Amino acid sequence: MPTRIKSEANGIYVLHLGGTLKQSEFAALQSRIAQDIDTGAKPRVLAILENFEGWEKGADWDDLDFALAYSGEITRIAIVGEPMWEAHALAFAGAGVRNASVRFFPPEQLAEAQRWLAE
Repeated sequence: MPTRIKSEANGIYVLHLGGTLKQSEFAALQSRIAQDIDTGAKPRVLAILENFEGWEKGADWDDLDFALAYSGEITRIAIVGEPMWEAHALAFAGAGVRNASVRFFPPEQLAEAQRWLAE
């Protein structure tokens, strides 16, 4: 399943990530969000992992340009997925390293994740 991004009210960006996340797909998502930040957006990100199989192996995931330039502009990140992905997803999202609050929610708590983002 390809990645998808949708902008919603209140600066919420919903990312649907499925299968194996490719670095090129993730870079395209970052580019879209960066364009909106450049026009004044303060994104809140809801990443929904659907039938997620992990990250592309052998890809260059060390590109920190987006994180260095825009990390402070993202206010919250909620990740919804199967518990087996929690530690990896939180690390990938920079939980504890970035200024934004980052939380993980199991699939049955999608509504709670949405409420938390809207606070």
